[in-house]
Amino acid sequence: MSPVDLSHSPLSLRLRDGLERIAAVIRADQWSSAHALGLTPTQVNILALLAGRNDAVRVKDIAHHLGVSAPTATDSIAALERKGLVAKAGIAGDARAVAIVIQPEGRAMLQAVGLAASASGAALAALPEADQTRLLGLLVTLIRHLQQAGALPAQRLCVTCRHFRPNVYPDAENPHHCAFVNAAFGNRDLRLDCGEHETADPALQAATWMAFTTGTASLQTPPAP
Repeated sequence: MSPVDLSHSPLSLRLRDGLERIAAVIRADQWSSAHALGLTPTQVNILALLAGRNDAVRVKDIAHHLGVSAPTATDSIAALERKGLVAKAGIAGDARAVAIVIQPEGRAMLQAVGLAASASGAALAALPEADQTRLLGLLVTLIRHLQQAGALPAQRLCVTCRHFRPNVYPDAENPHHCAFVNAAFGNRDLRLDCGEHETADPALQAATWMAFTTGTASLQTPPAP
């Protein structure tokens, strides 16, 4: 029997279609959990962004990172400020600049959103841990490609950080090393947004990515114990 002709539907398009369907469920989950707490998904995303930063973040940087317009970011921040979830802060060396910092009440609200039951969260949790780890690795790859294409702003990924040392240990479960915390870790622990991220220079990023994807040892070795 001849195989079915699926040339009209390339694999990449079917993958994108699948991701769009999953994204629709995630957006519905976000709307549901955010609405229950009197927030919008954009406001929740702003809280999540601020919670992962050690310093205050400028409004224009918030808008850029979330891919929204400056007016949208400004309106959402104003609503969060009225609720006491964020506050304005100055920028050292620039008296006219205004940045935003999350408040303890904002962190508590974000935690409540994160604990809310969701269909997407349940589906992901139902996957075997090995599949979750593989999926995380694929997401890292997709995000990096999108970042390189200019479709995403700079992401604070392990694989673009100067502290990341891939495949320096023989342990299959924990082959990588983080120089910032001086500890080994595995693919299941890869971060998509790390607060301690320090962007490596382009040459180091390229070498690190090559080592990570090919399973070879990093040119940078961890310190001796």
